[in-house]
Amino acid sequence: MNRLKTTAPITWCPGCGNFEIQNSLEAVLEDLQKEGVPFKKIILVGGIGNHAKIVDYFHINSFSALHGRAIPAAEAIKLADPDTKVICFVGDGDTYAEGLEHLIFAAKRNVDITVVVHNNRTYALATGQFTPTSQKSFKGSTMPYGAKEDPFNPLELMLVSGATYIARGYPVRSQHFRKLLKEAIVHKGFSIIDVLQVCVTYNNLYTIYNKNLEEIEVSDPASFDEALKVIRSWNYDTGERPIAIGKFFEADRPSYEENYSRFKAEKGDRNKMMKDALDRLF
Repeated sequence: MNRLKTTAPITWCPGCGNFEIQNSLEAVLEDLQKEGVPFKKIILVGGIGNHAKIVDYFHINSFSALHGRAIPAAEAIKLADPDTKVICFVGDGDTYAEGLEHLIFAAKRNVDITVVVHNNRTYALATGQFTPTSQKSFKGSTMPYGAKEDPFNPLELMLVSGATYIARGYPVRSQHFRKLLKEAIVHKGFSIIDVLQVCVTYNNLYTIYNKNLEEIEVSDPASFDEALKVIRSWNYDTGERPIAIGKFFEADRPSYEENYSRFKAEKGDRNKMMKDALDRLF
């Protein structure tokens, strides 16, 4: 499986949850390749943050976007070539804060991209500020006496915004997480996985997650009400309550790019076509 990995030095801290996300992505891409999805038809998109380094560690076509702007870049790639599988890696600060508007509208449009949120609940690259999903009382450089705000529930927002695949995963449960990741990539429409990716340096929640996580299966994945109930069962606090992981919702409806006609590529001499196009411009 080493053919997918680059030789770029990995700069994540020992124990970082990103390592298993990387391993899981490698395993899933290998599976998809065996099932007929060539690597050249997969494009990775990364935002800004420790999560975004993942695109440097794979021999897969990729695009590095601005902070909070990975999702519109992924949408553009999908519209330009609807036959590609576009997997967008973002952080909780990167997309639940600055890029939130793009996330909402991508879900609303049901663009056929997969969004993998590395939710470590802190701005780790910026050395530990709090984000929209940081637990109340989280202490960081911008909140030295503890955060006074309650975290918000991003998956509840995704459900009402129109996402057609919604899941929460924990990379430590590697087989379970890989199953969710593969389902999300294969799903036709907007898919999102909120990944409980632990930052061992600034917000180490391994003990809480290992104690309280429960793998669940909803009885009807297409039920809005059942999904909402499961999603609302945990509000991103750190109290002693079960934390559900699994697929919470999946629905079938037309994706955004299906509403557009595709231009047929003209056959002919490429150099002459480019010269003619430039002549028309100038």
